[in-house]
Amino acid sequence: MNKVADRPIMMKRQDAPQDRGRAIGAILVEQGRLNTQDVDDIQRFANAHGVRFGEAAVQMKRITEHDIESALAQQYNYPVLARGGVGGVADDVIAAHQPQSEAVEPLRALRSQLILRWFNSASRKAFAVTSAERGEGRSWLAANLATMFAQLGERTLLIDADMRHPRQHRLFNIDNSVGLSALLTGRAGREIARRIHPQLRLFVLPAGIIPPNPQELLARPVFEVILDHFAAQFSLVIIDTPAVSETADAQILAANAGNAVMVARRNQTRQSKLAAAMEILTDTGVNVIGSVLNEH
Repeated sequence: MNKVADRPIMMKRQDAPQDRGRAIGAILVEQGRLNTQDVDDIQRFANAHGVRFGEAAVQMKRITEHDIESALAQQYNYPVLARGGVGGVADDVIAAHQPQSEAVEPLRALRSQLILRWFNSASRKAFAVTSAERGEGRSWLAANLATMFAQLGERTLLIDADMRHPRQHRLFNIDNSVGLSALLTGRAGREIARRIHPQLRLFVLPAGIIPPNPQELLARPVFEVILDHFAAQFSLVIIDTPAVSETADAQILAANAGNAVMVARRNQTRQSKLAAAMEILTDTGVNVIGSVLNEH
C-alpha cells in the first residue's frame, strides 16, 4: 500500500450514480420540472438501462437537455443562461447556455492555459482579442472566454471596442444605444456596463453608437484612464477589437491592454497576414499571451 508519512492514503467515498441522480431529481422537483413519481420512474429506467439520470429523463421525454443543464448549474453553483429571446444569449455564446457540451472543452482548455501561463502571475489582468482579418472569430472567442472566466467566479468585464462592426450587444442581447463611444466622449458614466445575469459576475460594455472617428477616440488619453479604472474594479478585462489589417484600432487597444490573444481561422487565415499582424503587435510592445486556431 502506498503511504505518506507512514499513514495510509484514504480514498474519499464517492456518491453512487443513483445518489447523484436523486440529487438532480430533487432540484428538478424543486424547480417544478418533475414530481416525485417522475423521479422514481426515471431512476428505475436509468438503473435498468445503465444510463445516467439525466440521459434517462431526456430519453423518456420527461424533461429537456436544457432542464438538465439548469439542474447541474444549481447543483454546482453556476448559472446556465437561456438561449435567444428576452434575457437570453445568442447561439454562439455556447459556454453560457450549454457549458457541459463537448464543444466547450477546447475553450475550457484555453482558459486553463491562460490561467496557468499568464493570469496567476499578471500584474494587470487585461487582454485584447484580435485577429489579422475579419471573420476569424474574435467576438465569438471574446464572448465565450469572458463567460468562462466569470463562471470561475472572477469579476469579468467584456468591452466591445470594435466601433466599426460591433457584435457583443447582439451576442448578449443587450441595448447598444449607449456604450463605449459615449463613455469616451463624456456622454455616459462608467456604470453603463451591463451585468448579464445576477448569479454570474460577467459585465459587458457594448460599443454604443458607431462614431465617425473611432480611431481618434481610442487614441485619446481618456481611453487609458478608463481602462485603468476598469482594471482596478474587475478581476479581468477582455477587449474585443477590430482586425489588425483593417485599421490601427486593434494596435491601439492591444497596446493599452498590454496583452493580446491572436485568433486565426483554419483554412481561411492567410499566413502572411497573420505574421504581419503578429509583428505589428510585438513591435508595439504587446505581449501576445496566446494564439488560437479557430475551427468554429
